Amino acid sequence: MIFIRLFLAVSLAAAGAVSAADGQARRPNVLVIVADDLGYGDIGVQGCRDIPTPQIDALAGNGVRATSGYVSCPVCSPSRAGLLTGRYQNRFGHEFNPGGKVPENFGLAVGERTLADYFQRAGYATGIIGKWHLGWKPAFHPLERGFQEFFGFLGGARPYLPGKQSGAFSRGRERVEEKEYLTDAFKRETLDFVSRYKAHPFFLYLAFNAVHTPIQATAEYEGRFPGIADKQRRTYAAMTSALDDAVGAVLARLRAEGLEEHTLIFFLSDNGGPVASNGSTNGPLRGTKTTTWEGGIRVPWLVQWKGQLPGGRTFDHPVMSLDIAPTALAAAGIPVPEGSKLDGVNLLPFLRGEDPGAPHPVLCWRFGKQTAVRKGDWNLVEADGSEGPRLFNLREDVGQRKDLSAARPEVVRELQAAWDEWNKGNMAPAWNSGGSEE
Repeated sequence: MIFIRLFLAVSLAAAGAVSAADGQARRPNVLVIVADDLGYGDIGVQGCRDIPTPQIDALAGNGVRATSGYVSCPVCSPSRAGLLTGRYQNRFGHEFNPGGKVPENFGLAVGERTLADYFQRAGYATGIIGKWHLGWKPAFHPLERGFQEFFGFLGGARPYLPGKQSGAFSRGRERVEEKEYLTDAFKRETLDFVSRYKAHPFFLYLAFNAVHTPIQATAEYEGRFPGIADKQRRTYAAMTSALDDAVGAVLARLRAEGLEEHTLIFFLSDNGGPVASNGSTNGPLRGTKTTTWEGGIRVPWLVQWKGQLPGGRTFDHPVMSLDIAPTALAAAGIPVPEGSKLDGVNLLPFLRGEDPGAPHPVLCWRFGKQTAVRKGDWNLVEADGSEGPRLFNLREDVGQRKDLSAARPEVVRELQAAWDEWNKGNMAPAWNSGGSEE
């Protein structure tokens, strides 16, 4: 396996060198960093005061922060299915996390192209480091879905501390034991990947499992937060700090290898924070993971591409994780094949200020019986505990406290009609696991 990895790295690096020698412009690298269950209010640029996150904040300082950045589902697996395909996961029935008796055919539908598929076919080196959670059967393995390299685990959660880890980690298809704190291990592997492919364009999906449960941190990181009295929040802070350090190390390695201005970087969480289970906070937003309230679907959402996107800018129009695929492909000059029917939008002209409009006329969600639709500032939601559709103006009421459905029935009808039209193109869920946290 080591020989294969070295051979691939040398071969691709040689190809990159030839391209440069021919005078062709270098195609940008694409790095997608996904945090797991990180709360909307748990990074400094979004108002967090008890957990410093200078490295993640630097992405906002050097790039664009989407204040209304969404994911397509409030739980892990469907959210990742949407991100990697650029399509609402409801289109192909991937609506819930696996749970209980997982069906044999659970996984990201094999008929769906992934972002890694597009990049691999375009000659990029492709890798995933971290959490997969899109199927454990051979047909769903990352190496069958466009990724040339994989280090991580196939399921939804793993312990972080050496000695408590179950050993269910893989390098490629081979089981391996991991002896480092897991966030540090994913950092280590990412630094290695960047250095090995520094001479060739790459697509890397860095899917941390931090800060998902179990809530575990090293004594070193716990010691950074003696002022946080609540034990759960203190350990969560330690885990977030380790995540921030890992992001900083990756950014430093890109800079050291001369790749910073050649790399388009996205950072986001896969869903809102599950406040009760991991000690996170969603700031001013109502609701948590597993709900279609804003706190379940609006997440930290940052994008940096030095020299190509403005630094220190906020973007207030709604965007979604589905936009990452078409944006990354446009940046790399990779055409989307006919018939792909991506739901996402190329954000580059919007983030650059070339197009002053909104990328999406409407955004929609369906998670079992929970639904949501956003059109402009208006939000119609039927979420956990909402007892029917409720209408909010998010510009005036980001915390979704004042239901305006009785006062503005015409807006309710308009948004409901938009959601009904969107839902016509969706499949019935393949299964209903009850929204497992795994």
